[in-house]
Amino acid sequence: MIERYVWDLQEVGETQVAVVGGKGAHLGGLSRIEGIRVPAGFCVTTDAFRRIMAEAPSIDDWLDQLSRLNPDDRRAIRTLSAQIRRTIEGIAIPGDLAAAITRALAQLGEQAACAVRSSATAEDLPTASFAGQQDTYLNVVGPTTILQHVSRCWASLFTERAVTYRQRNGIDHRTVHMAVVVQQMVFPHAAGILFTADPVTGNRKVATVDAGFGLGEALVSGLVNPDVFTVRHDEVVAKAIAAKQRAVRALPAGGTQEAAIDSQRQEQPALTDAQVVRLVQLGRRIEAHFGRPQDIEWCLVDDDFQIVQSRPITTLFPLPETGDQENHVYVSVGHQQMMTDPMKPLGLSMWRLTAMVPMHEAGGRLFVDVTRRLASPASRVGLLDVMGRGDPLVRDALETVLDRDDFVPSLPDAGPGGPPARGASAPIETDPAIVTELIERSQASIAALQRDIRTKTGPALFDFLLEAFEEHKRVLSDPLNLQAIMAGMEATWWLNDQLQEWLGEKNVADTLTLSAPDNVTSEMGLALLDVADVIRPHPEVVAFLQGVEDEGFLDELAKLAGGTEARDAIEAYLDRYGMRCVGEIDITRPRWRERPTTLVPVILDNVRNFEPGVAERRFEQGRQKAQKKEQDVLSRLRSLPDGDRKADEAKRMIDRVRTFIGYREYPKYGIVSRYFVYKQALLEEAERLVRANVLPEKEDIFYLTFQEFHDVVRSNQVDGRLIQQRKDAFRSYHALTPPRVLTSDGEAVTGAYRRDDVPAGALIGLPVSAGTIEGRARVVLDMAEADLEAGDILVTTFTDPSWSPLFVGIAGLVTEVGGLMTHGAVIAREYGLPAVVGVEQATRLIRDGQQIRVHGTDGYVEILP
Repeated sequence: MIERYVWDLQEVGETQVAVVGGKGAHLGGLSRIEGIRVPAGFCVTTDAFRRIMAEAPSIDDWLDQLSRLNPDDRRAIRTLSAQIRRTIEGIAIPGDLAAAITRALAQLGEQAACAVRSSATAEDLPTASFAGQQDTYLNVVGPTTILQHVSRCWASLFTERAVTYRQRNGIDHRTVHMAVVVQQMVFPHAAGILFTADPVTGNRKVATVDAGFGLGEALVSGLVNPDVFTVRHDEVVAKAIAAKQRAVRALPAGGTQEAAIDSQRQEQPALTDAQVVRLVQLGRRIEAHFGRPQDIEWCLVDDDFQIVQSRPITTLFPLPETGDQENHVYVSVGHQQMMTDPMKPLGLSMWRLTAMVPMHEAGGRLFVDVTRRLASPASRVGLLDVMGRGDPLVRDALETVLDRDDFVPSLPDAGPGGPPARGASAPIETDPAIVTELIERSQASIAALQRDIRTKTGPALFDFLLEAFEEHKRVLSDPLNLQAIMAGMEATWWLNDQLQEWLGEKNVADTLTLSAPDNVTSEMGLALLDVADVIRPHPEVVAFLQGVEDEGFLDELAKLAGGTEARDAIEAYLDRYGMRCVGEIDITRPRWRERPTTLVPVILDNVRNFEPGVAERRFEQGRQKAQKKEQDVLSRLRSLPDGDRKADEAKRMIDRVRTFIGYREYPKYGIVSRYFVYKQALLEEAERLVRANVLPEKEDIFYLTFQEFHDVVRSNQVDGRLIQQRKDAFRSYHALTPPRVLTSDGEAVTGAYRRDDVPAGALIGLPVSAGTIEGRARVVLDMAEADLEAGDILVTTFTDPSWSPLFVGIAGLVTEVGGLMTHGAVIAREYGLPAVVGVEQATRLIRDGQQIRVHGTDGYVEILP
């Protein structure tokens, strides 16, 4: 193929990123949209860049060194990237290449002022904008100077910031190439940026325009505060006009400089309202062409807008696909399930196939559409009440949407909808035999699944699994199961409400539920203390575990003194709890049985921090504390007017809560147990596909939906490009923060606590486990890296049941996500740990090692001096 070094902008389009880079491809696409003006110009292609790179073989070695550096090793990156840049800028541009660029320049006018702009093949992409990572040079005049700046653009692929950005985003330096865009310079009256969706709230119906005088460089560099206009439905609905004291102007001989703005003009708007609306209309045309919201750089020349760049807004949370134009309100599943990280496609599809309600996917997360339940007055009350009990921020966000009269339609009540209203008593007796029966039913169903799945392979396995999912849902929707869960929750609510009213004491149920029976998640934490008791007497085993890295370490244990007992204890623990892991609702996450090294640091912490027999003692202490609290409460109630009736009612509810609240954790244990059986069978199918050379590696199936995996098994063919696209998309989803509530306009509605009963500067959250504790904050984002000592307070984004082994060694808990009945809250109450959840940005606002005070009764955290 003949290399071509220069393309006119009119010749290129969005599909040619590999040839002209992201910026060039977008500008080419823009120039073809009717009614959109783009300054004339051309692209120096990536073929030219590759030719220059080939002139310096030493760059290859430096790229190898660069790829091995840690993204945080800034000094080494700075040194090496500067070396690469100097080398590139020092390479003389070959004569035929220089001639091709000069010929293209002649079309613009040899002495025309130009903008010379970097255009990398990994920029302005839907998943990574790379905004500001490479260089742009404005008002460059004359062929010699322009060639010099083309070299600088090539070199800017290796600025320190660009190299670091790629390393943090997992992008190989060798896969990115640099094209250069050379355009005729425009000298605008005003310039700025248009976002076709609100970059803060995500609302796709709202556009924002930033505008200033002169070149847009003044805004981009932060030299001036811009005028900001907000537009909705072709109307300026808000504006803030800034005092614009400076502008960047072009110099006659080339280059730019800052200039003062005449004092009379400083507070004049850079654009009229009519111009702003016209600009947004152009932006909507561009957005429609590219199929997603855009971040657009514009210039105003003689009352005519010219577009000099358009890229996707990569920070917006994506929208669930609906197929209609109706308004929708979505609630995050992840905030209820304590898993706000993105899920892989197989994980998403498996959860949807086994869930009790329809779910929608966006940004690697799941959402439930609650629009109909909000629209009907009766179901709205029940929904808001249950949501508010679980997470007040979700309720407040939903009420914020409801306050906009025109967004949620009002529908007549159409029979039952949404969760039952609070206070509706579950019609079952307070009988521990009910819980025993439910657990036995679940265990029998899982045993049948394990037995029946063994003989299923190929397409027959997938047919079997679809039937298994129906059994999965039948177990979950068993009326007795739902009644037992609600009985425990409603008894908790009743006790907290009534005892606060009668005795003036908050969250009494937190103490009354200590060491409740049948809580499989709290038992899991205590059982790991028993494992530590087996290991503690054997120093050789402890020393060995401190250096463990390989997942096969259990086989090695038997060679050590005491190792057989240690191995058997860990194996027995994994037999009962090995299906658990962090983010366990995503079937693709590695389970403890698959990665037992995850448990080793927690076991070693338990060996170091506790005495033998502590598990049994702690459980008994909690039980006695709850019993003593019960006696205290009933005694105080009897001394009140109508005290015997109140005490009798409270006693009935205390018995009820202790009978049923522990079972609250069991259905999730049953789900995850079934998931592990499904996963093992699916991975065996994946291994067969790898042996048949259909798949490169078995974990590639994680990037297919269940149905797509089924199709691959039937056809023995897989679309490798689809898997790669899914991997890229999954990587990009990690940068997105999922909202608690999302509307079909794209607005992320956050909600607020709206409380004024906390000290100034305190971090507000939801009180979920009573008590006050002071201690050292340990900010832990990965359970495997926890290094906790007795008395520490765990601060993290969210906890699911897999974190409960850490709870035995801490004094308090603070999380960013959570509700009254989510797992971290339940286990904190079980262990008597003061806890506050739903503290926005806790892991950023609280530094590791700081002293903090957790007010678990009143729901706030103080950072102590």
